[in-house]
Amino acid sequence: MFENRAEARIDLSRLSENIELLKKTSKTKLLAVVKADAYGHGLVEVAKSAETAGADWLGVALLEEAITLRKNGITSPVLAWLVPPGSDFQSAVNLGIDLAIADIRALSEVSQLANKPRIHIEVDTGMSRGGFLNEWEEFLTSDFSKVDIVGIFSHFARADEPLEKQNSDQLNQFKKMVSQLEAVGVKPKFKHLSNSAATLMNPDATFDFVRTGIAMYGLSPDVKTLGDSNKLSLKPVMQLRAKLHLVKNVPAGSPVGYGATQVTNSATKLGVVAMGYADGIPRTALNAGVFVNGRKAPIIGRVSMDQFVVDLGSDSSAKSGDWVIIFGDGTRGEYTADDWGAASSSINYEIVTRIGPRVPRIYAPHVY
Repeated sequence: MFENRAEARIDLSRLSENIELLKKTSKTKLLAVVKADAYGHGLVEVAKSAETAGADWLGVALLEEAITLRKNGITSPVLAWLVPPGSDFQSAVNLGIDLAIADIRALSEVSQLANKPRIHIEVDTGMSRGGFLNEWEEFLTSDFSKVDIVGIFSHFARADEPLEKQNSDQLNQFKKMVSQLEAVGVKPKFKHLSNSAATLMNPDATFDFVRTGIAMYGLSPDVKTLGDSNKLSLKPVMQLRAKLHLVKNVPAGSPVGYGATQVTNSATKLGVVAMGYADGIPRTALNAGVFVNGRKAPIIGRVSMDQFVVDLGSDSSAKSGDWVIIFGDGTRGEYTADDWGAASSSINYEIVTRIGPRVPRIYAPHVY
C-alpha cells in the first residue's frame, strides 16, 4: 500500500478543547463555523466532531455546504449565510436549513416557498459588505407572514482590534436595528454578532450565541493585535507535513528554482519537498520552510506547482523519503501557520484554508 507524499494531520481532540474554551469564555451558545471545508480541516468530519463537542449550531457560507451536512447525518441547526437570490431555497427548507436574507429580492423569493422558511436577517452595521442597509426601511414594512424570522445578525469589521471605536459603533447600530425590527412586531429568538475575536475580547457583544471560526481551529484571529495561539490558550488543530522527494548536495553558487531568484552562498544540502502551490503552498512565501531533524530548513528559490526546495544545511542528516513538518503548533520549534502567513504577506486563515484536495486529511488523536 502506497504512502502519502503529503498530508494534513487533524487532531479533533484539540478542536473539542478549543470549543470547550470558547463556550466557557462566552458563557453562551456557540455556532461552529465550518465553511470552506471547515477552514481546510474537512467539512463533515469537523462538523460531526464539533456537534459532539457541544457546538449548538453549525454555520456555513454556501447552501451546498449546508446540504452536504444534512446528507451526512448532521442534525444540529445549520445556518447558511451566502445564499443569493436564485438559490435552491426550497431544498434548504425541505432539509431544515436556516437561511440568511440580506435584501428585498431574496425575501420575496423565500416568501413564495411552499413551506415557511426559517430565516436570519443580516444587517449592515458598518462593514459595508453583506446585509440590509439602504433597503432597511422598506424591509421593515414588508409582509412577514410567510416567513419565520428566527434570527438577526451582523458582522464586525475590526473585532481583532479591540480598542477601535468602530466596534462600539457597530454594536450600538446592531442594537438599534434590532429595536427597529422589534418595533414592527418581529422579535427574533436569536441575535448574534460575535466572531472569534469578539468572542475572545468583547463580552458586550455576546447576545444569544457566538460564531467561532478561526479560534475553533486553534489559531489567533490576529497575531499582531491579540497575540498567538499560545497567548490565547488555543491549540492548533492541523499539522501539515510532506516528504522529501529528493536530497542532494550542491556547490556554492548554485542557482535554485525558476528564475534563479536565489543562489546558494556555500556548498550545502538541498531538499525537494513534495508539495507546491497546487497543494496550497503560497508561491510568494519567503522566510518560511520546514522542520526536520530538530531544526528549521528555510525555502530557497521559488515555490513550484508541485514542489519547493529548502536549504537543509551541509551537515544535515536528512535523506530522501523523510517526513518534514511544514507547519505545526510551534512547540518543537517548527514553523506555524502564523509564520507561513507572515512569510506570504497573508494570514493564518488563508494558509490552512488553501490546502488543496490533493492533500489527504488524516484524522488522528495526539498529532502533536
